Amino acid sequence: MNTGAPWPTPHQAEARVLGIQTKLHQWATDDPSRRFDDLFNLVCDPAFLVMAWERVRGNRGSRTAGVDGVVPRSIDPDSERFLTELRDDLKARRFYPLPVRERMIPKASGTLRRLGIPTARDRTVQAALKLVLEPIFEAGFQPCSYGFRPRRRAMDAITEIHLFTSRSYEWVMEGDIEACFDSIDHTALMGRVRRRIGDRRVLVLVKAFLRAGVLSEDGVNRDTYTGTPQGGILSPLLANVALSVLDDHFARAWASFGDSGSARLRRRGKGLPTYRFVRYADDFVVLVSGTRSHAEALREEVAAVLSTVGLRLAVEKTTIVGIDEGFEFLGFRIQRQTKRGSDKRFVYTWPSKKALASIKARVRTITRQGMNGSLADLLRRLNAALRGWTNYFRHGSSKATFAYLHQFTWSRVLCWLHAKFRGARWRKVKRRHLPRWWPTDGEVRLFDARAVPVIRYRYRGAIIPSPWERVTVRVA
Repeated sequence: MNTGAPWPTPHQAEARVLGIQTKLHQWATDDPSRRFDDLFNLVCDPAFLVMAWERVRGNRGSRTAGVDGVVPRSIDPDSERFLTELRDDLKARRFYPLPVRERMIPKASGTLRRLGIPTARDRTVQAALKLVLEPIFEAGFQPCSYGFRPRRRAMDAITEIHLFTSRSYEWVMEGDIEACFDSIDHTALMGRVRRRIGDRRVLVLVKAFLRAGVLSEDGVNRDTYTGTPQGGILSPLLANVALSVLDDHFARAWASFGDSGSARLRRRGKGLPTYRFVRYADDFVVLVSGTRSHAEALREEVAAVLSTVGLRLAVEKTTIVGIDEGFEFLGFRIQRQTKRGSDKRFVYTWPSKKALASIKARVRTITRQGMNGSLADLLRRLNAALRGWTNYFRHGSSKATFAYLHQFTWSRVLCWLHAKFRGARWRKVKRRHLPRWWPTDGEVRLFDARAVPVIRYRYRGAIIPSPWERVTVRVA
């Protein structure tokens, strides 16, 4: 084993990586046209590799193997040797990514989504690349995009939509991109990467991951000439780099409308539209202050922008709606309605029927599959699902939905108890597992969705700080 590499502890590695990322982000922010050289040495840096490995073995994917059959969790006892060999191969230019192992994941719509599973070595290098590249590209990303970005959430996108539709932005173009992750043009994507990255070794490494290929479920190797396979650690960042063409286009359009609210008001007074753009990964909406015809005209404009990176707008799935008609985005139903007991209209957000159906299906699945276990095991699984779902939707007008989910879950557990203890005296079952008619097993109680408080989410807009701002770290 090569003992020349001074492997830091995870805590030491985190401090060093954060300090270097802060410098990279600051330099990229101060000079938007700067191209960064000599980044490959950071990818090979022991601190970056240790941090990358910590993230690889700490996520849920650490239980799955790539085409080499190696499960990341099985490497734990020999992680230092694993990282040493990987670093030596990187520095000697012997590292080449292997094809990703393809798995088809069913979607709620009934179709299948491709998921690519890289090897443990490839995941670690991708994670190291992301640690180096993300603070550079984050400096140039627009505040209107929220998906797969640090400290940004889906609720930020929903709240921004709520803010503008509550004002004069009453028409919405909800866009849909055909097979986004599978269709991104590699040449166009690498062109956008080269605008900020000048280190040829890093560029070669990024391109190698894009062209690594796929081993399909039927055992056939398939070359990849387009797209960034979903499942790779680096893929979300590269997808954001490609889709930032839309962000930049609408940012320039917004700047052309004037630098003040009065200038944009004068523009609208002349019958001209203004519009705002909100994107979460490959889902996006364009909010239009104008007429329906103004929103319709944006279809071709968006399609032309997407074509520059090899993407196509799914015209039949791209809809134009008024805010009074409402639409669904990121699991929420967003619609303007008259407030009960008054003649005033407000924009409301609440869980969509599709989102409610998904958690109901999950509850049904858990209660059907849990017949062989104890009530405590069943309640733990239900509580995890209910807590995550209600935590996501607690910032909307969700009180009635939570009350319905409370009743639905209670009735499903009651049916489970009847089936589980068939033949037993119901009075005894009730005394043991239904104190005050609430499912309980020892210290484990059913999560009460109705008790979740609904809290207003505050709009953060363009003031969301990156992880590398106002951080003082001493670099070793």
